[in-house]
Amino acid sequence: MSLKKTSEFLQIVDDIINNEKFLALKHELHHGISRYEHSMRVAKMTYMMTKKMHLDYERATRAALLHDFFIDKDTECYTTKETFKVHPKIALINAKKYFDIDKKQANMIEAHMFPVSNIIPKYKESWIVTLSDKIVASHEMYRYKAQMAIGIWLIFLFNVIAIQK
Repeated sequence: MSLKKTSEFLQIVDDIINNEKFLALKHELHHGISRYEHSMRVAKMTYMMTKKMHLDYERATRAALLHDFFIDKDTECYTTKETFKVHPKIALINAKKYFDIDKKQANMIEAHMFPVSNIIPKYKESWIVTLSDKIVASHEMYRYKAQMAIGIWLIFLFNVIAIQK
């Protein structure tokens, strides 16, 4: 991203990335990295795509940044499978609690897990947030989580071999 675009991006999200509750996402593991870092990646991709397409890039960027705005404690009463489906609603509740979220942004946040969730993206920007999240998550799962899992299995195998000697 160019310096000019980076500056504009940071102006759009400044209040969010300096919010104490949002900063807590830096300590939440998500796809092998922090949920904060994941959300920033989704927001940057959304910003670039919506700006290029002459869509509402400011609101889309903010919604993309808030699409996973929850900490693990917010979902501790749910199973992993349930969390997968309900976390967009929890993220929306948190987003509304701390920021001015309109109907369009609410759909962008709540629909980002489509088709897993039954909330359908109603706007072009909602589809872009959903697509950006899928692209970024796929990359992260391959780049970070898969490597972490392989590393753990290799350590396990080395320990098994060492014990047998």
